[in-house]
Amino acid sequence: MRDKMPPMSRTRFHPVIAEWFASQVGQPTDVQVQAWPAIQSGTDALIAAPTGSGKTLAAFLSCIDQLFKQALARELDDHTHVLYVSPLKALSNDIQKNLQKPLAEIGQLALQAGLLMPELRVLVRTGDTPMTDRQQMLKRPPHILVTTPESLFILLTAEKSRKLLQTVRTVIVDEIHALAPNKRGAHLALSLERLEALTLAKPQRIGLSATQRPIELVAEFLVGARPRPRIIDVGHRRELDLAVEVPKDELSAVATNAIWSDVYDRVAELVRQHRSTLVFVNTRRLAERVSHYLEERLKDLGPDVVAAHHGSLSRQIRLSAEERLKTGKTRVVIATASLELGIDVGTVDLVCQIGSPRAIATALQRIGRAGHWVKAIPKGRLFAMTRDELLECAALVRAIRQGTLDQITVPPAPLDILAQQIVAASASQTWAEEELFVLCRRAFSYRTLSRDDFDAVVRMLADGIATQRGRGLAYLYHDRINHRIKGRRGARLAAITSGGAIPDTANYAVVAEPDGTVVGSVDEDFAVESLAGDIMLLGNTSWRIKGVEAGEVRVEDAQGAPPSIPFWRGEAPSRTAELSAEVASLRAEIDRIANETPSPLTPYTSPLQWLRQECALDSRGAQQVIEYVLAGKALLGVVPTQDTIVAERFFDESGGMQLVIHAPFGGRINKAWGLALRKRFCVTFDFELQAAATDNGLVISLGEKHSFPLESVFGYLHSNRVREVLIQAVLLAPMFTTRWRWNASRALALLRFSNGKKVPPQIQRMKAEDMLAAVFPDAIACQENLTGERAARQIPNHPLVAETMRDCLTEAMDLEGLTAVLQRIEAGHIRCVAVETPAPSVFSHEILNANPYAFLDDAPLEERRARAVEMRRTLPPDLLGQVGALDLAAIEEVQRESWPVVRDADELHDALLTLVWVPAAAANTWTPFFPSLVETGRVIVLAVQDLQGWVATENCERVRQLLTGGEDSTCDAVVLGWMESIGPTTTAELAERLHLPVPAIDAAMVRLEGQGQVLRGQFHPISAFSPQPASPAQRGEHSALSGASGRQWCHRRLLARIHRLTIGILRKEVEPVTASDFMRFLMQWQHVVPGSRHHGDAGLMEVIKQLAGFEAAASAWEPQLLRTRMAKYEPELLDRLCLSGAVSWGRLSPHPKLASGSETEGRCITPTSIAPISIFPREECDWLLAALHRDVAAVGPDPFTLLGSVAQDLRRALQQQGASFFTDLVRITKHLPSEVEQGLWELVTAGLVTADGFDNLRALMDPHRRRAEGRERARRPRHAAGRWSLLRSAESGHLTAVRLCERTAHQLLRRYGVVFRDVLARESIALSWRDLLVQYRRMEMAGEVRGGRFVSGFTGEQFALPEAVEGLRALRKSGNLSAGVEVKISACDPLNLAGIVLPGPRIPAVPTNFLILKDGIVVRTVIGRQGEIALFAQEQVGARAVQQRP
Repeated sequence: MRDKMPPMSRTRFHPVIAEWFASQVGQPTDVQVQAWPAIQSGTDALIAAPTGSGKTLAAFLSCIDQLFKQALARELDDHTHVLYVSPLKALSNDIQKNLQKPLAEIGQLALQAGLLMPELRVLVRTGDTPMTDRQQMLKRPPHILVTTPESLFILLTAEKSRKLLQTVRTVIVDEIHALAPNKRGAHLALSLERLEALTLAKPQRIGLSATQRPIELVAEFLVGARPRPRIIDVGHRRELDLAVEVPKDELSAVATNAIWSDVYDRVAELVRQHRSTLVFVNTRRLAERVSHYLEERLKDLGPDVVAAHHGSLSRQIRLSAEERLKTGKTRVVIATASLELGIDVGTVDLVCQIGSPRAIATALQRIGRAGHWVKAIPKGRLFAMTRDELLECAALVRAIRQGTLDQITVPPAPLDILAQQIVAASASQTWAEEELFVLCRRAFSYRTLSRDDFDAVVRMLADGIATQRGRGLAYLYHDRINHRIKGRRGARLAAITSGGAIPDTANYAVVAEPDGTVVGSVDEDFAVESLAGDIMLLGNTSWRIKGVEAGEVRVEDAQGAPPSIPFWRGEAPSRTAELSAEVASLRAEIDRIANETPSPLTPYTSPLQWLRQECALDSRGAQQVIEYVLAGKALLGVVPTQDTIVAERFFDESGGMQLVIHAPFGGRINKAWGLALRKRFCVTFDFELQAAATDNGLVISLGEKHSFPLESVFGYLHSNRVREVLIQAVLLAPMFTTRWRWNASRALALLRFSNGKKVPPQIQRMKAEDMLAAVFPDAIACQENLTGERAARQIPNHPLVAETMRDCLTEAMDLEGLTAVLQRIEAGHIRCVAVETPAPSVFSHEILNANPYAFLDDAPLEERRARAVEMRRTLPPDLLGQVGALDLAAIEEVQRESWPVVRDADELHDALLTLVWVPAAAANTWTPFFPSLVETGRVIVLAVQDLQGWVATENCERVRQLLTGGEDSTCDAVVLGWMESIGPTTTAELAERLHLPVPAIDAAMVRLEGQGQVLRGQFHPISAFSPQPASPAQRGEHSALSGASGRQWCHRRLLARIHRLTIGILRKEVEPVTASDFMRFLMQWQHVVPGSRHHGDAGLMEVIKQLAGFEAAASAWEPQLLRTRMAKYEPELLDRLCLSGAVSWGRLSPHPKLASGSETEGRCITPTSIAPISIFPREECDWLLAALHRDVAAVGPDPFTLLGSVAQDLRRALQQQGASFFTDLVRITKHLPSEVEQGLWELVTAGLVTADGFDNLRALMDPHRRRAEGRERARRPRHAAGRWSLLRSAESGHLTAVRLCERTAHQLLRRYGVVFRDVLARESIALSWRDLLVQYRRMEMAGEVRGGRFVSGFTGEQFALPEAVEGLRALRKSGNLSAGVEVKISACDPLNLAGIVLPGPRIPAVPTNFLILKDGIVVRTVIGRQGEIALFAQEQVGARAVQQRP
């Protein structure tokens, strides 16, 4: 009957619209026929239909028709009438493009019909919208506005854009199933209620979705407190062409390279067979890997045939991939969830899914991308990579064919989202408490919100997130007398710049060198675990990492080199409960069918045929599934299902026990079970166990002492107590701190942007930890201190703590599901089987090979981040006496910023709440604002005896008691409030200003000091001490008091700000120099330039002190290092210093053969004149040895067996006899003098001996003296003055690690003046730059060194001695006084920084190589016997570039 009717006769569409639909679309679909009457009636509607059924057009066409009719009637003004909200920015752009064409065609038809009408405008407003478009949108609003939930929140909060939304009549929420189950949905639900409160008329709401269950829940989510909408549900079932692909190789617990190769080959084959293909994967890294290998296999099809598409790629690359797929230039796109929702990417013929999608709805959504047009049959292929995935994919196909869907649950009243929306709403207008509470309750997500929770959130926002840290994080003015709420200054900006519900996982921009193009982004764990030289994939291009900086990964094109970074880390989601039930059901069904005898009544002849029919498996796949299930049953005796769980215990190869519980309940339940079990085992055995959880079970690694009857493991947890056990376990798990950071960020306690800049993720993490410590001290308390009554960590009654705990228990895990499982075990409804096996069953293989994100005893990978936190959080106690160097301007600036700014009555009331008590004299400047507050009863004048002052009504009684009898807690509150506001002060001055007794202020300061709120010290000269608010008369009067006391106090937070400002001021004083200027500075600093060289014994001692610890070839020291630094060098100078005991020499770093302990035939250590040695002050020998020399005794039982026999005899003789002359050694060892000479040289090369004089070494190196030729006959080695001794004596003192690091840091500064990572490339020190960085930061805080950017072109922190900073400044001001002068230095010299600081290749550090420098640049080199070599042309170009580099 319907087919005989005109296509649109049952609706009230304008003829032009009807004509367009008939000509361009044709017959309406069922969903359109049912939806149009409901939408045109003006009632709310939810349209549920499969992908590609035309539901988006069903919603929009009625809206377009209404706008069209208004336009013809001259009633269409420049206002926004239709608001379309989509969860994806890409979907928003897609909808706009797809609407432009129909609107243009409708306009053309109207013109042909002789109808004049204005243009119907459609615009997109998302985070990607350029600023010019946003401004234009405000001037001329579109009729249809397309946006995302996050952008709608901003539009509702920003003052100008609120007017844009007042005229909205229809709201369309697309892909509502992607929003309802998470906090983005709660965020949107509150935004819709705020929109309704703003609009002139109640807007109609239309929801669109393809896959959802239960439909009634989603309908109620759409409308909130409104009547239930009209539901148009044409069912989610649709004919699908599904099959599970199985590689040629047999599947196992892990995907081998051979299996991956098979999958790539098969996908490439399918791509060739279809015009366009979408390949979905579960992680971004896997998307990059698959695109890389597919590109290799499809090169013959063209250059752009393969594209990757995921959230880490830049917007331009994503849009380019979508457009190329539409036009047919790209044949296959590999995507994550970024293309999962209803984005139109043209006519996709095939969808491939690599691995299981982990959810039935996700599979339907992804496969629905194929055949995304009316009456098309979507075609999908699932690729199983392991045996468990094969079973899961088979269960997935079976579930889809049976019509099973995942259950949607809506998170109840998320308090972090509530806090954010309250701030935004209050920043836009003043609210009565009850009115705002009622508005929030109208949103479906907050229908159960209690008034207590609402009040707690308001109190948190008005009093500050962490009350112990003051009120700096407060966003609201809360008038508790008149029950009104109003936003503070800055609340609107905080909400707009830091709002949203998507957790802020840190991303690093990937910047391609040399042009600086941003090619994408990677998450923080990837960035911090990457090293320079690693090769990564992004946008299926290979990139070589050059360096990782703050927020950036700098890369260069790797020219197609294969990636070296593993792709499988992180990100994979847990399997849904419904799919887990299907997997367990399929296991049980296979077990039943495989053991039954087929009868003539069964619709299949064998289990293989049944699997092919039910699960779309081919013969090979069906065979593997059956063999897998039966092999597992053969060892365990049963097949694990949701009605039968198995505890399997076996010994691994190392002798440890592994306990595997086979429970296919899904990852969320198993994670909760594993954490709770681990906690119970920890309490029982007093030992931290390793544990991991997957979708099919959990594994706990046991030691030998963990003996218990296996069947008792099922009773370790009880349903009545599991919540308490799990809560205590969660507090120790990394997921709690991560979700705390997410929730604090969503509640605006942590701002994502500050002062116009994005807050670095490491700083956000640091602030989150500090805030958690203030709100919830037990969360980070030491476990050893939690004893007795404190054995269980006490959870505070704080909204964000409660929300974080709820997230952990219900989102990351499923506590209710676990409780239900335990109740079924206790009731006997679940059969529990305990099995001791000689080897792990096949079911346990994949659980044991769990990916890193499965582990419960260490951070999940999303949280396994480098803790790159600034060390300067607070001033260390041991530096309190050294803060006199704080900048006076910084102190004054912080004092000005800290004193309350009062510009209206609300700010005055807030200031009184902070200061608690304000004497009348201190409030003179605020007089104009008091009357209105007194009139509304918010402030009163408090008079006690002769004292008069102002106080907020809420604090009246407390302050009265303080002024009459004294009350410690109130006194603490008053002192803390003032200390937060005035900067450094003394107790005498504060007592004078507050009219309180000095002893009371002293006692309060001590109590606050114990809480960590204030610090004592001398923060600036007494003469300069003048708190900002005091008058000149007061300042003069109080200076005597301050001087009498001498001790000053400052709030910790203000002192930290003063310190940061001081460091910032110092760092700004220095303008960075170029690398060539730095090289010129180093040549002066090390006295190599003519005119700067040293003279005499004292000068040589200074040179040796500067070079101490640097190792160079023994033969290079005198002719090449010392001679270039001395105006007139004579060997006798060094001999005198050595023989006087002031200087020593020797090899400090261990010989590689001794350090490695490797044994080779013959003599291992060859005496050589290029053996690296150092010359150093004798008093510094011990710490230099510790810094450069690893203990060779640790290599083996006797590492000295690698020495020659004579050398061993000599070492033993020196060890027993101590320092000995050459003749004594000949006598003791009974070897020939020539043999002793050779043995001593071997010991010198090995770094084991030294001598009193340097002539001893000089004689060993001189071949003429060794052979007693000619004039050297009388100066043979055996006649050199001085004794031989072991370099490292048994009595050498051992330094602490901190002291050693401190000495090393000072020595490097003495050598280079300016220190950063690159300049230390040729140093032999064993300490890492990370260790040195901590020491340098400590020294900077103490004022010993300056931090900043002194040399341009190098990443990382740089530190310099104050005199070096002055030297750089003088060099920059004076210019190049030695311009054109060439200086020749040895390649052994520490100044050989070619290829390190200077451009060009590195020059090997051997005595026969030299560098000629001019103006700080290498102009020529001398390499061995090749003579002088001029630099290549390109190196000279690089040299010029480094001189010009800013």
